[in-house]
Amino acid sequence: MEKIFDNTQVAFSLKSDTELDRAYFLFKMIDNQPLVRIGTAVTNFALKANLPVEGLIRATVFDHFCGGVNEDDCLSVVDKMYTKGVSSVLDYSVEGKEEENQFDAALEMTLKTIEFAKERKAIPFAVFKPTGFGRFELYEKIGEKTALNADEQAEWNRVVARFDLVCSEAHKKNVALLIDGEETWMQDAADDLVTDMMRKYNKEKAIVFNTLQLYRWDRLDYLKKLHEKAKNEGFFIGMKLVRGAYMEKEIARAIEKGYPSPICETKEATDKNYDDTVRYMADHLGMMSIFAGTHNELSTYKLMDIMKEKGINANDDRFWFGQLYGMSDNISYNLAANGYNVAKYLPFGPVKDVMPYLIRRAEENTSVAGQTSRELSMIKSERNRRKGK
Repeated sequence: MEKIFDNTQVAFSLKSDTELDRAYFLFKMIDNQPLVRIGTAVTNFALKANLPVEGLIRATVFDHFCGGVNEDDCLSVVDKMYTKGVSSVLDYSVEGKEEENQFDAALEMTLKTIEFAKERKAIPFAVFKPTGFGRFELYEKIGEKTALNADEQAEWNRVVARFDLVCSEAHKKNVALLIDGEETWMQDAADDLVTDMMRKYNKEKAIVFNTLQLYRWDRLDYLKKLHEKAKNEGFFIGMKLVRGAYMEKEIARAIEKGYPSPICETKEATDKNYDDTVRYMADHLGMMSIFAGTHNELSTYKLMDIMKEKGINANDDRFWFGQLYGMSDNISYNLAANGYNVAKYLPFGPVKDVMPYLIRRAEENTSVAGQTSRELSMIKSERNRRKGK
């Protein structure tokens, strides 16, 4: 496979010199782990104390990793990226809510993004997090098969109704819907609910997509069992494949509670699990659609090779590649330039509410081996190219 991800001219074609300098500064900061920890603590304190720091956050880390404070803010970014063939997934990245009115607000926002997606070719997917529609502890109880009291049962019925309304609208409007994965101890309840939605709305093709976090060693077996169900019951499977975002939390909880870690023992084992799952899905394409959410160049090349080997067109609608906005532009824009389906996750929401997402991004960049140094090296190459060095 021809190596295409080193082309920085394509990767950063939408970035001005100023934006490129800002990106370099940000990743330089993120590359310093103690600085990330201190910066996180100071930022959280400043926001809680209502200190006037939102403007600074907005001008630096927020604008690099987010599309805006509301959905309309995002549209200029959506249109700009689409001029290079890169689509967007509008992601309302407000987390950790507990109240019914907050869940209803997330529902309304998700319905709005489905409407946006129906009207714009540049937005091929909508997305939501299970805990955007219901309390974490409630999913946990359901997953543990703990009996619910009458109030909790009524609360769970509302969660199911929110899922059903969103999936029904996505089906009606022919918009694919990604449902994010979360921590293992609430994920069983979410998985069962998403499977119910697939049974109902994936009769003709994959509309509803679940997420497999493949740093979990049990996920390929889970997919194989789901495949048997799908064959027996006649529905299609949509899956977003990612490595995962809660590793440190998962390992710490397993140690604390004394159960075996759900996470693969090594990075190599995770990579193999990811690539084996991609291969399994590609081998059963008649019933499956893949959204390969990865910043890993090797995994991306492997999927491109599989498509070539099977004679599948780059723009086959059952294959999408996805990266986060503000990261791995060398993968996204070069894939798009070579005719592949690519979508960037484009987070949005009020600065204060999106901070947990931004902090996770910073921590992820410091903990993933080589991620930040790769970003810095690409930016440096492009700055030198522009200066004619």
